[in-house]
Amino acid sequence: MTKWTNPVSNPGPCTYSGAWHSGFNPTGGFIFGDNSKGLIAACTILTVWAASLVCGLSLDLSRLSPGVILLAMAWQTFLYTGLFITAHDAMHGLVVPRNRKVNDRIGSLAVRLYALFSYRNLLAKHWQHHRHPASPQDPDFHDGAHDGFIRWYLRFITHYLTWKQLAGMALLFNALVYIAGIPWRNLALFWAAPAILSTFQLFYFGTFLPHREGPEPYRDAHRARSNNYPVFWSFLTCYHFGYHWEHHEFPNVAWWHLPAVRRHSLREQ
Repeated sequence: MTKWTNPVSNPGPCTYSGAWHSGFNPTGGFIFGDNSKGLIAACTILTVWAASLVCGLSLDLSRLSPGVILLAMAWQTFLYTGLFITAHDAMHGLVVPRNRKVNDRIGSLAVRLYALFSYRNLLAKHWQHHRHPASPQDPDFHDGAHDGFIRWYLRFITHYLTWKQLAGMALLFNALVYIAGIPWRNLALFWAAPAILSTFQLFYFGTFLPHREGPEPYRDAHRARSNNYPVFWSFLTCYHFGYHWEHHEFPNVAWWHLPAVRRHSLREQ
């Protein structure tokens, strides 16, 4: 077993098996030496998210059909998921690999924009998940008795939400309505609802499907499985986070390189 240490805050080592990838170097040329791509990807997602949000908040809803509104909400949900994936890559030191301070600040900005999350708290829990996947010590896992989608999701989300955070979101919502003059319906449809919906997207494709127990035993200590979606659908569903075994095996691989790792793992099986 080979140890890999988080380059951001070093909360403890996680391991990868190294068993199937003889001659394959996932870090060669596109991880720690690849500052620009991580930063470009993060800035692109942040910029498109912000521009899309401003557009949504300024729309005249009376002129739009329900179908167009739903499509706009789905698009904004996808971008909210991108915010979290950006923060997730920052937790692995992949946004700006050679500058810890800038890397962490971008990750912190992403989760603050997402829903006023604490980057430090998320970072600690995320590495706890990597050290103890699908176990009682895993903050993302179910309680051992209720492994259905709803009960598991509620346990999952309550590990991360705080009353202080919810109060802050409520205050911000009211400030945007009564001080900034933004229509509450636009805020509900394009700011609040997409953030909530993206938590279901992240949970379903990034936790529930990869880590739930199945008829076949887990293949190794990662206790994770990957989906078999084509690259386009993998990106659309959760920025390739469904290639989850590959993420646990190579936690220092950026999200956009997971399809290449997935292709290699399928060839080696």
